[in-house]
This record gives sequence, structure tokens and C-alpha cells, in this order.
Amino acid sequence: MSGEIQVTSATQRTQDDDEAIGAVKEPPEPAPAKPARNAQGATLNVFSNAFLVLWVVMAAGPLVWVMINSLRESADITGSPFGWPTSISLENFTNAWSDANIGKYALNSLIILCGSLPGTMLLGSMAAYVIARFSFRGNRVIYLLFAGGMMFPIILAVVPLFFVMDNFALLDTRHGIILAYIAYSLPFTTFFMTAFFRTLPGSVAEAALIDGASHTRTFFQIMLPMAKPGLISIGIFNFLGQWNQYFLPLALNSTDPDKALLTQGLAELSVNQGYEGDWGALFAGLTIAMVPILLVYMVFQRQVQEGLTAGAVK
Repeated sequence: MSGEIQVTSATQRTQDDDEAIGAVKEPPEPAPAKPARNAQGATLNVFSNAFLVLWVVMAAGPLVWVMINSLRESADITGSPFGWPTSISLENFTNAWSDANIGKYALNSLIILCGSLPGTMLLGSMAAYVIARFSFRGNRVIYLLFAGGMMFPIILAVVPLFFVMDNFALLDTRHGIILAYIAYSLPFTTFFMTAFFRTLPGSVAEAALIDGASHTRTFFQIMLPMAKPGLISIGIFNFLGQWNQYFLPLALNSTDPDKALLTQGLAELSVNQGYEGDWGALFAGLTIAMVPILLVYMVFQRQVQEGLTAGAVK
């Protein structure tokens, strides 16, 4: 009797095992189709792409229009401002470069930038490094003063700045404009580089100090090379701001072609169009002013992106 019970139990277990194996071997039923939740996402993508296309047209459209008109004759431009050139005229660049002294103005602006841009980067980086790496009384106050300097309108300071520079005999001088540009760009440079220096590992500087390096050597040979992406990014922004600066040269600089800057020359060329009507030369002058900016950004595009996103992920 017990033998029959054992056989029956073994048979039952075998059947259960077969059922289990069959259940495992059976292919799973296909999952029910998810509801079309991507409809809203697709609609959002369409609007986002449309907005980006519109933004690109609004940003690049004027640049392309200026470059196209720089190759057209003045009569062609006045007849159809938004048309395509019927003939290519490179004489506009010759007229703008020599007759309108755009070449002289561009050279003056380049000389000013050769002094103001390195000075801004050096002083701003040094101040930012001290604020970011050293704890002392007044650290927070100094940082907030630099941040507040970005919010101060330059138009409110131009009158006292004019008299101060007049008292120091800095008006109508290149070194005076260089100092004004440095003071104008220093708050944003310090604010930006302070945030960047805080993302760099402090252990590297500590190791250099333990090995006997001075603070000056640590800054120039170790920390400053590590901050290269941030330096390139803020350098591009300072280059754009100082190259396109018009208000400070207008108030502090002479209109003499030997001292006037590119923005002053373009403004004078634009005013003269009411009497001469050489619109091709005006657009050629604008193109000459835009080309250095475009070339600098194209060369350092990757470094600018790396510098702007360097502190996003630690």
C-alpha cells in the first residue's frame, strides 16, 4: 500500500515538474501596446525645432544680408535692398579700407585690444584666484563688489570718469582707453573666473605649496594652465565686448583718424551715407568689423563650450 502511495507521489511530482517545464518553455505573451504617450512629446519637439530655426534665421540672417550687400553696388542696393547681387563688386572693400580709413580704425582697435585684453585677463584671473582660494576678512564683500560692478550702468560713470582721466592727462590717449577698457571688463571677468577657480581641485595647489612652490609660482605655472578653458571663454567675451565698444571711445577718445577706433569709424561712415550714398562701402566696413569676431569664435568654439560647461559636473 505504501509502495502505491510512493509511486503515485512520484508520478504526481513528475507531472508537476513537466507542467513547470512546459510553463517555462512556453513563449511569453506579447506585452500590450503602450498608449501613444509620444504625441505630446512629438508636438513639443516640432515647436522646439521651429523655434530654433527661427532663432538661427534671426541671428544669422542679418549677418548674411550684410555680407551679401558688401558685394553689391550702391545702386543695386538702393534698388533692391534684399535682393541678390547682379554683379560682384570688390571695390566696396577698397573704398571702405582706404577712402573711409576703416583699415586705420581697425588697426587702432587692434592695438588697444593688444593692451586691454591681456591686462583684463591677468588682473581678473589674479583677483578671482585670491577670492576663490583664500579665506580672509572681507572676501565676500569684495566678491559682491565685483558682482555689483556688472550691474552698474557705464553711462552713469562716464562723466566722473571723463574728469578723472582729464586730471591724469589720459584723454585722447591709447593707454587711457586701455585702462578704461580694463576697468569696464574687470567685474565680469573676476566674477566668471572666481566660479571657475572654485571648480578646480585644491589638492594640486596644496601639493605644490608643500613641495616649496610660492603662491606666485603655483598660480602662474599650475592653476592658470588648469584654468585654460575658462580663460579662453572669458577672453572671447571680452574680445567681443571691447572690439564692439562704442560709448567709451566716443566719450574719452578723439575722432582723429590717427586715434579713432573702428566703432567710431563705422559710425562716421554711416553718417556720411546721407551725403555720399556709398552703401556698398558701409556694408563692406561692417563686414570687415565682423570677420575678426567670426574667425576668433570659429577657432576657439570648442574651448568656449568646454569653459562654459566645465563647472556643471564635478
